[in-house]
Amino acid sequence: MAFSRNLGVSTTHLIGYLAVGLAAALPLCSPTHAADWPHFRGPAYDNTSPERNLLSTWPQEGPKTVWKIPLGEGFSQLVVSKGRVFCFVKREQQELCVAMDPKTGQELWATPIDQTIMDGNGNGPRSTPAADGDNVYLLSTYLKLACVQATDGKVVWTHDLKQEYGGTVPGWGNASSPAIDGNLVFVCSGGAGQSLLAFDKKTGGLVWKGQDDGITHATPTPATILGVRQVIFRTGSGVVAVAPKTGEVLWRYAIPHKTSSAASPVVGGDMVYVSSSYGVGAGVCKITKTGQGFAATELWRTPGGLENHWTTPAYRDGYLYGLYKNGPALRCIEMATGKEVWTQGGFGWGGATILVDGHVLVQDDKGTIVLIEATPTGYHEVARTQPLGGKCWTMPSFSGGRIYARSTTEAVCLDVLGKP
Repeated sequence: MAFSRNLGVSTTHLIGYLAVGLAAALPLCSPTHAADWPHFRGPAYDNTSPERNLLSTWPQEGPKTVWKIPLGEGFSQLVVSKGRVFCFVKREQQELCVAMDPKTGQELWATPIDQTIMDGNGNGPRSTPAADGDNVYLLSTYLKLACVQATDGKVVWTHDLKQEYGGTVPGWGNASSPAIDGNLVFVCSGGAGQSLLAFDKKTGGLVWKGQDDGITHATPTPATILGVRQVIFRTGSGVVAVAPKTGEVLWRYAIPHKTSSAASPVVGGDMVYVSSSYGVGAGVCKITKTGQGFAATELWRTPGGLENHWTTPAYRDGYLYGLYKNGPALRCIEMATGKEVWTQGGFGWGGATILVDGHVLVQDDKGTIVLIEATPTGYHEVARTQPLGGKCWTMPSFSGGRIYARSTTEAVCLDVLGKP
């Protein structure tokens, strides 16, 4: 009572104010609160959405289609940030960053970034924009790194990684997306002595460069292992983890690279999984602290087996859920041992898997979207729909109770928000 008198309000009014304030604060901490999917592989670079209340029972005709639109060619994931959807597309031999309204799919602006692939391998840009704060970051087929404003697409800064840092464009063009951690943007150029690069995300200024690793198609993975923040690259030499602020190498894991390695490293506790196609297969290393820093010890390898061609598996509670070229099939793999726990055919080796509300959401390479339980006990399908056709090699995104998916020519938004 004394407290309310000092504030000059009655107890009744005070309780009312507190109730209103609590109600306003709850959505910010509620697990049902909409989360952005701002860049490749989601908010934490782990194929996972933190959202809940996923609608797990879908009508026979599929979930409600919010919108479906034609889209310029490309393999870019649709990313969602601050009330906008961004993607990377090809139009008239150029690669453009496009912003759309998530409610309608209406285009808001489009900014040319670079020329598109010209060597006979079509379908446009392979990489995905990374939205962070007021800006969007892109890395083109020919290694042009660009920062544009999210509001209007105005170019803030650019770097030509070929001209400035000796970058080498891999076969089929670059497919690696920029990774953002803190105030830095991380990319790989493949240039001698300056392959791994970190730029200030606001100014575009170079913060550090180093290493001689060859470039691959894989996007870096920012993660925390044993309490230490690091950025993990899949390069032509294997896997290399560096300190974000300095570029100091923390550890390396040697695993072959042939032709193309497109799956990003996957972190599960103190383990890191990596897989490539073209006969390379998969492997897992365990990271430990040593007197000199860190060490990576191989736990298992499957040469020629468990090949993720360009899709990165999702990790949950000790298990990987991914699309594998061998078969092809959807598989659940025990990460610590490489043991195949279950396998389900009928899925192509394109597309991708993400995790939402205890489920694995799969888009296969023909456009079918399937919801299954994320459990090692077996394949338990919950729902499926096919909103797209054609070539669908892109990871779906999830934000605000909606699935955002695309083929090389169309994009679709599906409402799968369940009741609290």
